[in-house]
Amino acid sequence: MKAVQIKRPGVVELIEAPIPDVPAGFARIKVLAAAVCATDLEVIDGKIPANYPLIPGHEWSGIVESVGSSEDSKWVGKSVIGSNDVVCLKCDACRSGNWRYCREFEEIGFKRNGAYAEYVIAPVYGLCEKPDNVPFETAALCEPLGVALGTLEKASAKFGQTLVIIGAGSIGLCMLSAAKAMGMRKIVVVAASEKRLELARKMGAYATISTANQDIFEELKRIHPDGTDVVIEATGIESCIQTSLKITRKGGTIALAGYGRGANMTIRVDDIHINNLHVVGAGNNWNQHKNAMMLMADGIIDLSPLVTETMPLEDFAKAIDMARTRPHGFIKAIFKF
Repeated sequence: MKAVQIKRPGVVELIEAPIPDVPAGFARIKVLAAAVCATDLEVIDGKIPANYPLIPGHEWSGIVESVGSSEDSKWVGKSVIGSNDVVCLKCDACRSGNWRYCREFEEIGFKRNGAYAEYVIAPVYGLCEKPDNVPFETAALCEPLGVALGTLEKASAKFGQTLVIIGAGSIGLCMLSAAKAMGMRKIVVVAASEKRLELARKMGAYATISTANQDIFEELKRIHPDGTDVVIEATGIESCIQTSLKITRKGGTIALAGYGRGANMTIRVDDIHINNLHVVGAGNNWNQHKNAMMLMADGIIDLSPLVTETMPLEDFAKAIDMARTRPHGFIKAIFKF
């Protein structure tokens, strides 16, 4: 099969790889769409622990070709998305639904080969059937939408609360869609890219703030004069995290959904202490992919505006470059098979 492999950090090649065998409890899925995520760039650059050589890719959809156990044969031929979490299912963490706390946890696209390939191996217990009315390209985005749903859950976000989202990449825009669906109000999206802010407005943002030519503090005094109930920081940038501490109302909540790339950062702890802020870490989607699919299938959330480029796997270098340089209007590149 054709696959894109990171041989070692900084070295990425298109290779011919053996079609993988299917262990018991797993399915071999013919990949029909795989999205390029900014986190994949960190794996390529060696900034996230991974098992090299590695096929990356954790945002995917496809059709089950075969399974490793006869009792799972009902899945063969079904269109699916799935969890990337490979766990034991036996420990206390797994049985409580906290798969990410499993001591045996491994993630597809990081510790195990992912979906930049014609086939991917995924656990049957994490599969979710894709309805016909959801295209494979947008179905692959159930993973980042799941991140948004999990983040809002961790932030204990509620109907009627005000929200600021810092960052208008795929995660930030998924946050916007999810927050709109749950009835949050006066949702403000903050970013440097005017083109992405234009998309945020089209997707229903109450207001947008361009950090390139607007003062976020002055604008929010007007929009959220009593401070913001919930702030989602989706960039992982130190200055943006510092800003989030200052714009949240007393007793409000900040969810850190951006990846900090391993950097040491400086924050003013008194901003948290004096204002009784709730600060929560909110990485990964925590098994929200099924909820994400239901919201797409019911027409409550439409992520098709995020798919700005589709291309064959052979154009992987172009896709990676676009994800890295983020040309005007670019959000997501999707490999179509």
